[in-house]
Amino acid sequence: MFYRKNLPGWERAMRSVGGVAMIAYGLLGMLGTMAGYLIAGTGAVAILTGFFGFCPMCAMVGRKLPSP
Repeated sequence: MFYRKNLPGWERAMRSVGGVAMIAYGLLGMLGTMAGYLIAGTGAVAILTGFFGFCPMCAMVGRKLPSP
């Protein structure tokens, strides 16, 4: 199944940068806590949505990129 991208380039970059920051904070700032692992997991999801350019939650509300 192929998904149409629904994130613009600038948002994909920001999700990737934010995801790296969330993983770093979750694993280094909150060392060994469940909240730290949860934050790191959320950061991994943010990186994946930025990499693929598709966000399932944005698709649920009907967000689409403008056609060129």
